[in-house]
Amino acid sequence: MKNDPALRGSITGTALRYAILIFSLAVVLTPVYVLIITSFKGSGDADPSRTWFLPEVWQTANWVKAWTELSPALVRTLLLVIPSSIISAMLGSANGFVLSRWRFPGANVVFTLILFGMFIPYQAVMIPLLKLFLTIQIPQGIPALILAHVVYGIPITTLIFRNYYESVPAELIEAARVDGAGMLRTYFQVVLPISIPSFVVVLIWQFTSAWNDFLFALFFGGGTQRGPVTLALNNLAHGSILTDYGASMSGALIASLPTLIVYIALGKYFVGGLMSGSVKG
Repeated sequence: MKNDPALRGSITGTALRYAILIFSLAVVLTPVYVLIITSFKGSGDADPSRTWFLPEVWQTANWVKAWTELSPALVRTLLLVIPSSIISAMLGSANGFVLSRWRFPGANVVFTLILFGMFIPYQAVMIPLLKLFLTIQIPQGIPALILAHVVYGIPITTLIFRNYYESVPAELIEAARVDGAGMLRTYFQVVLPISIPSFVVVLIWQFTSAWNDFLFALFFGGGTQRGPVTLALNNLAHGSILTDYGASMSGALIASLPTLIVYIALGKYFVGGLMSGSVKG
């Protein structure tokens, strides 16, 4: 058995897979290691020449400074991402149900036009959107950002929900119609309760997109005092002139913590929701 070529090949293949996994893990965790140790370094210790070394003296002053400057923006960002995620999810769900179950003339054209919004670069519409918001007097800051993220979230949310509703058995919809349910009643009482997997996917997607956005925040955020956490983090790092490494690294970790918590809490549902609409039946 020890000289069995098949056994040796299996062992070699397993060892190679583990080596690739360990290497990939090291590549991913290396920046995290630098972030964490730098966040506990003092101003003299946080030097590029000592990037890989542990702090000479561990301190939490950087975390206190970062939290003091970012905490108001964190609250504003929550006020942004929660309503924008929920509104875009509800609109995408309604669009997806109509486009998957109501075969009206031109439905495929409407769906294609909605999806076209996914391929329009943000940079191409920033100035027109800004002028539109000023014309209709949408105040800069959180209100303008909510509207922007809802509008830009509709294409992807519609696509996800439409694919999911295509996998819902037609017999379920027909049974509701036989019981006398119209389109709205069928949607709210039959379809919506079984849409939880897709809602999880969409909410995670929209939450992280809105939370990590910087371009919209820069144009519509109304400055650091009214904008989300990405603007505050950029201000903490002094833009492209990074001088206070420790506070900047602490701020980056604090700003990324909410999205990390969301993925840890709902990650398993995210994968299941993506797969739920991949096979029709």
